[in-house]
Amino acid sequence: MKIGIDVGGTFTDFLLTFDDGTSEIYKVLSTPEDPSVGVMNGLTEMADARNLPLNEFVHKIETIVHGTTVTTNAVLTYSGAKTGLLTTKGVRDALEMRRGIREEQYNNRYENVLPLVPRYLRLPVEERLGYRGGMITPLNYDDIEKALETFRRENVTSVAVCYMNSFANGEHEMRTAELVRKTLPESYLTISSTFLPSIRFYDRVSSTVLNSYVGPILKSYLINLKRKLSEMGFKGILLIMQSNGGVISPEIAIDNAAVTLLSGPAGGPVAGIGYSDIQGYDDCITVDMGGTSFDAALIKNKTPLITTEGEINRFRLALPMLNIVTIGAGGGSIGWLDEGGLLHMGPKSAGAMPGPVCYDRGGTEPACTDADLILGYLDKDFFAGGKIKLNYEKAQEAILEKIGEPLGFGLIDAAAGMYNVINVNMASGVREVSIKRGEDPRDFPMVIAGGAGPIHACMIAHELEIPIMIVPKESSIFCAAGMLMSDLKHDLVRTYSTQLDKIDAVKFKKMFDEMESEAKGLLATENIKEDQQEFIYSLDMHYIKQYHDVNIVINKQDIENNNLSGIASKFHPEHNRLYGYSLEGDGTPLELINLRLSALGKTDKPRFSGEDYGGEDPKDAFKHMRTAYIPSKKAMEPVPVYDGFKLRFGNKIEGPAIIEQVNTTTFITDEYAMVCDKYGSYTLYLKSREAEFLDRAINKNGGEGQ
Repeated sequence: MKIGIDVGGTFTDFLLTFDDGTSEIYKVLSTPEDPSVGVMNGLTEMADARNLPLNEFVHKIETIVHGTTVTTNAVLTYSGAKTGLLTTKGVRDALEMRRGIREEQYNNRYENVLPLVPRYLRLPVEERLGYRGGMITPLNYDDIEKALETFRRENVTSVAVCYMNSFANGEHEMRTAELVRKTLPESYLTISSTFLPSIRFYDRVSSTVLNSYVGPILKSYLINLKRKLSEMGFKGILLIMQSNGGVISPEIAIDNAAVTLLSGPAGGPVAGIGYSDIQGYDDCITVDMGGTSFDAALIKNKTPLITTEGEINRFRLALPMLNIVTIGAGGGSIGWLDEGGLLHMGPKSAGAMPGPVCYDRGGTEPACTDADLILGYLDKDFFAGGKIKLNYEKAQEAILEKIGEPLGFGLIDAAAGMYNVINVNMASGVREVSIKRGEDPRDFPMVIAGGAGPIHACMIAHELEIPIMIVPKESSIFCAAGMLMSDLKHDLVRTYSTQLDKIDAVKFKKMFDEMESEAKGLLATENIKEDQQEFIYSLDMHYIKQYHDVNIVINKQDIENNNLSGIASKFHPEHNRLYGYSLEGDGTPLELINLRLSALGKTDKPRFSGEDYGGEDPKDAFKHMRTAYIPSKKAMEPVPVYDGFKLRFGNKIEGPAIIEQVNTTTFITDEYAMVCDKYGSYTLYLKSREAEFLDRAINKNGGEGQ
C-alpha cells in the first residue's frame, strides 16, 4: 500500500492506493495544534475500515508521501523559532528595506511587513567580499562572538548567516558557522552560501532567514511524526512534498525546511498532469478549492510553470517553486459587508474549528459552505457521507442576519450573492496564472479539485469562457494524489554573471559538473540508482541592463559544445512570449545570471485501474430530485441527483444536475453536460461543443466501438 497525505487548513486528505490499481479516499478534520494527530486519526480510520489493529495496518504500508502546512502556518502566524541574523556590517536593515519598492506605490499609508527577525537580533559583522569573491575586509571574529553572546542571552534557538557576495565565496560564512556550532550547538543553523548560493542580496537573506525561522518547527514535527509511525510498526519509506513539485527524504527536508513552505498545494499541478494526460491533453489549468484557500496553476507541455520569485506572507522566497496563485477562497471563507455595504467573501476562514455555521460547532459567521447548503447544492444529511450533519436552520439564520437583512435581500438572493462573489474571486485567481502569463484560459482544459471545487467549477469556467473541465474521481484529495505521482527532486543554483558572448566555456561546464556531482550525492542518500536519475539544465538570463530574468531550459549538448547561438535562439522567443517583444537581431547583448540544475529521482507511480464501458444511460446512479439554485434562471428548481460511486464509464448527464460523492459534490449548470471517463473522472463540457469533446473523453479511454 502507498498513502498520499495532504494536511490542509480544514481537512487532512488521504489517498490509499494498492498494487492492483484500486484506491480509496479518506478525509478527517485537521488538528492545527498538532497536525500529526490528524494524520494518526486518518490512519486509524483506514485500519478500522479493515478491522485491523493500527500497528498491523501500518506495518503493511510501503510508502507515505506527506505534504505539510506546519512551516506555512508558522510564517502566516509569526509563530516560528526565535531567530538571530548575522550579516555584513552596514546592511543589517536589508530585511526591512527589502528592494526599496512600496508594494502599493500610490498608498502612502501602506505599512511594511514586519520582519521575522527584529532589529536587535539582526547583528552586524565586520567583513566584506568583492562581487567576484575576493577579500576586501577580513572577518572580525570579535563581532561574531559578541553577537553570539547576545543570542545566548536572548534565548535565540535558530541562527541565519548571510554575508554580502557570499554566493561567490562562502569562506567567511563557513568560518562563522564553525563558531555558531561551537557556541550554540543546539541551535538550528542556515548559511546562505550553501542554502542558496545565488546573486541578489535581499532575495538570499530573506530566504535564508525563512529557512532558519521555520526549521526548528519542521524538525520537531517530522521527528515527532517519525517516532509515532515507528512506534506503530511503520517500516516503509516516508517522503516529504516540496514547493517545487518534487519529494525529498525527511532528513534533507529538516536541513532545508523552507522548501516545504508551499508543499501542500504543490501536489495539485502534478496530479493535473496525470489526469489531463489520460485524455491526451499536454496543457491544463488546475484549480483546487479546499476549506480555506483556492489554488490555481498552469501547465504547459506537461510541465508546471516554475518561479524563483515567490512570496509567502509578503516575504521573498527565491527557491524554485511551482507558480501557484493562492487566494483566501474556500468552503470556510466567511461572507461579510464592508463599511460601504459591499459583499465580500474571505479571505478570513472559519477553518476546521468552529467551521461554517452549518457545522453546528459554535460558528456564527456565514461561510461559503452555508450558502452552498441553502442553495441546495449540499444535502444536510449526506455531507461527508453523513458523518457530519449540517444544520440548515442555523445557516439560514446567519446568512439572513449578517448578509440578507443589511442588504435588503431574501435568503436565496443573499446566498446566491455569496456564491457569485466567491466564484468571481476564484476566476480572478485563474486569470493571474493564465492571462497575466500571456496565455488564454479558453485554450486549456480546467482540472477541478478540492472538496468544494466541483460545486463552483461550472460557474468559474463560465466566467472565463472555458469550454471543458475534468473533475477527477479523487478530486477531493487531489493534492494527496499528486504527491504519490511525484518524483524526488533537488534544485541547485550557481551564479555566473557575465555577457553570454563572453562566457568562459571551461568555467561554464565546470559549474554544471559540480552541481551534477552534488545532486548525484543527494540522490544516492535517498537510494536512487543512476538509471533512475534525470537532470534538467537551465539558465536565468535577460537583455543587458534589464532586471527581470527569463529562465530557459537547455540540454547537455549546449553545455558540452558551448552552443551560445543555440542558447540565444531559445531565449528570444521565450522573452517575446512573456513580455510581448524581442530584441533579436538588433545587437543587444544577453546577460547570464544564474545556472540551475534540477535533479530528478524517478519513483514508482501508483496505477489507477480502468473499467469497462457502461453505456450512456446513468439511470442506475439516480438517487432522487432536489431543489437547487439555477444561476442562469436566478431561481430554485428541481434537479436530478446522482450517486457518483454508481456512475460508470460512458454515462452521460445533461445539466442542470448534481453528482454526490462522500467527499465532494459536483454541480453541473444548464450550460454544461458530463460524461464519465474510463477512470471514473467526470468530463464536463459546453453542450454547444459536444461533438468536439464527447468523443475525445470516450475514445481516448478505450470506449470506441463498445
